[in-house]
Amino acid sequence: MDAKQLRDALDFAVESAQLAGAVTLGYFNTGTPHELKADNSPVTIADRKAEQLLRARIERAYPTHGVLGEEFGETTGREAARWILDPIDGTFSFICGVPLYSVLVGLEWQGEMVVGVIHLPALRETIYAARGLGCWWDGRRARVSDVNDLSQARVLVTSTKLVKDRGRLDAYERLRDKCLTDRGWSDAYMYALVATGRADIAIDPIMGLWDNAALLPVITEAGGKFTDWSGKPTHLTPEAVATNGHLHEAVLKELQGRRD
Repeated sequence: MDAKQLRDALDFAVESAQLAGAVTLGYFNTGTPHELKADNSPVTIADRKAEQLLRARIERAYPTHGVLGEEFGETTGREAARWILDPIDGTFSFICGVPLYSVLVGLEWQGEMVVGVIHLPALRETIYAARGLGCWWDGRRARVSDVNDLSQARVLVTSTKLVKDRGRLDAYERLRDKCLTDRGWSDAYMYALVATGRADIAIDPIMGLWDNAALLPVITEAGGKFTDWSGKPTHLTPEAVATNGHLHEAVLKELQGRRD
């Protein structure tokens, strides 16, 4: 894709995410009931309505592109482009009335993520990026922090229980104990904080493709790094580590328990 196509796709993704976010706000803090899916994660009518809006817009604007969404699965396209959607990332926050949930929209081109949007409807923030075009935060340039010492770093994690359940508690505690502070500002919100320099490290022991897809271009275009726990930069991973880049090797060393 050339620069104009990327810019057009990014503008479309931002507008789509914001429209989907407006749908979710209609259900937010209204006592919307939820169901549990097979993996015990919650889902609401807001998730489904938001994804339906996103899919309808993509079908009209990019009818040859594929679509993969958390709630309605995959529709195969006729070219090497696939939109990857999470209509509500942080549904647990959503159903609890916590305003840290987001709408995630990513565009994959020939197997690589080239566009990513994190829209936070209840906070009225949007962080968005396209390959080679930088990362932006509500119209101004977004950049990671310049912290280069773990002792001054702010590390975020979605859930220490998930970390423990995945057998990664020792790794997390090694890292946490080297950092200035840790917080549980969870889901895509913590990656938005890393991309905008308001936090330095975000880690997750379990992720889905629709979780990762938008995050990779946002973090990397902001100057950071997004990898799996082994250090491979990919959105095709069941786990994730994002940093401001300066701290990435030190973070991986602690997570892996290396002494080199």
